Amino acid sequence: MPERLPLTLRAYALLTAAATPLVQPLLNRRLRRGKEHPQRMAERRGEAGLARPPGVLVWVHGASVGELVAAMPLIARIRARAFNVLVTTGTVTSAALAEKRLPPGVIHQFVPLDAPAFVAKFLDHWRPSLALLVESDLWPNTIMGCARRRIPLIVVNGRLSARSFERWRYFPGTIEALLRRLDLCLVRTAADAARFGALGAPRVITTGNLKLDVPPLPADERKLAKLIAAIDGRPVVAAASTHLGEEAAVIDTQRRLKSTFRGLLTILVPRHPERGSSIASAIAAAGLTSALRSRDQLPHAGTDIYVADTVGELGLVYRVAPIVFMGGSLIPHGGQNPIEPAKFGAAILHGPHVANFADIYAALDEARGAEMVPDAGGLTARIAAWLTDSEERGRVAAASKRTVDLLGGALERTTAALEPYLMQLRLEQRDA
Repeated sequence: MPERLPLTLRAYALLTAAATPLVQPLLNRRLRRGKEHPQRMAERRGEAGLARPPGVLVWVHGASVGELVAAMPLIARIRARAFNVLVTTGTVTSAALAEKRLPPGVIHQFVPLDAPAFVAKFLDHWRPSLALLVESDLWPNTIMGCARRRIPLIVVNGRLSARSFERWRYFPGTIEALLRRLDLCLVRTAADAARFGALGAPRVITTGNLKLDVPPLPADERKLAKLIAAIDGRPVVAAASTHLGEEAAVIDTQRRLKSTFRGLLTILVPRHPERGSSIASAIAAAGLTSALRSRDQLPHAGTDIYVADTVGELGLVYRVAPIVFMGGSLIPHGGQNPIEPAKFGAAILHGPHVANFADIYAALDEARGAEMVPDAGGLTARIAAWLTDSEERGRVAAASKRTVDLLGGALERTTAALEPYLMQLRLEQRDA
């Protein structure tokens, strides 16, 4: 007799099915806000934009840019074994990055919205042989649809924050019913493993953080040469992946320090590039000058803040900025990925809200490869100190790079844990 689902999951399926007619207005609204791709809206309804290739197909899903970047080396390894690979993401920025950086032959599609009809259409077309869900994007209809079709489901680079864990504890039957349908959870830390296990995941292995094994971000050499020439030896500070509420602190820091540190240039990279114009307006209101990369502008001698409001160019920024403030940390967002600037040996500053990468920030802080600042005043003070004392900044930068180099190995452990599943797919491919 089939297992009876918890009332919450049955209600969720009914509600999302009933709401299906409302999806198109929602997608149209998102399109007007630049959050959907105008030529690929059908993919969000589960309608495939491409034919399914014959044979075994491994499906890798990551919500957005961070998850996609973390999974890139793993995707490359799977593709190198001659498996077909389908990658799905849910944001326009991640789709743009996929177009630039996915290995040849890997298919990208937008993930369908989690409505039963859309999920069914997606799964019936693509018929994945194995599904890898990156980090924490666990949608009930998608999980249940895969389970009904006997598609093995594995979480890779899994994370579960303390806040999410506490929320799920109010619905123990719901989360247990979902996690029991996962074949395996490969998680980042021992704390993640304990949380997944406590909520009912039957098989959990701590493999480490895949983001530590991602190669340094690439950069176009021609564009890098142009940016270096435009900077012309000026002192540079970067504020990376900033969120609404943080740019004011960065702008104020530039305003306070520009007279002390002659020629100081701040490169500001908003987490959401579409906010570039509004950030430029805020810079002008503070009496400073800006240039926007999205308009093909380069900083000139009079530019105070260079707004790098483009996708996939952080590799350029980290190559020219020895001091990096990581955004999402002065506000209660959870912090953005500090591993990428650390691989370039940047001295890193961050705010107190870093739950998304708590273990990495803790290791960096302990090794004195990063430092926490409580507010805008602290950000100004520490940047001033590091601009003044290049030897101290150099020690911090060296500790930053050394720390992330020592913490690697997750890619090897993840690949080893997946090996039985990949061997089974190889046998099926051979028999077919």
